[in-house]
Amino acid sequence: MSKTALILLDLQKGTLERFKDDTTSYYLSRVSEVIKASRAAGINIIYIKTCFRRGHPEISTRNFSAAKVASLSHSGFIEGDASVDISPVVAPLERDIVVTKRRVSAFSGSDLDCVLRGLNVNNLVLVGVETSGAVLSTVRQAADLDYSMTVIGDLCLDLDPEVQRVLVDKVFPRQASVLSTEQWIKDVSNKARGNIHA
Repeated sequence: MSKTALILLDLQKGTLERFKDDTTSYYLSRVSEVIKASRAAGINIIYIKTCFRRGHPEISTRNFSAAKVASLSHSGFIEGDASVDISPVVAPLERDIVVTKRRVSAFSGSDLDCVLRGLNVNNLVLVGVETSGAVLSTVRQAADLDYSMTVIGDLCLDLDPEVQRVLVDKVFPRQASVLSTEQWIKDVSNKARGNIHA
């Protein structure tokens, strides 16, 4: 199990606040279950958050989507602002790893690939917000970097239900195994028990 990492994408106050409170509460409770199962199985837990320096020097005006973040009248995901804080419901423990990214993909503008190689990780389990943003971009780049992947489909959250359906049902299965929370927890728990009895 040590070669697997649970990748938690953009579970920050600034991204989660875009969803209804009841949706977010239920979603985070389910993510907590996956984190708990991961800890029990000895899986590496890596939080990915989007964060920029004051003034957004990392963002080019030529970058259509990122430039929108820089133009926000409020924080714009600047270091030290509450918008970049990971939700306390799923907050990392001291032994967990937090990686800061500067683009949509978890690999772009971050040291994630270096961390994964240092941990000898070759299998990623992806969960996060948003399905059409960070999850999609990370799946695509991770595949090009030769990582094997599992996407927990019901723990990918997007504002557009149709986009969510197409990505989870049609696009992600081309490059990753797509499982439900229940399927994944059952699978990882069985593997962990097998290792204990071995």
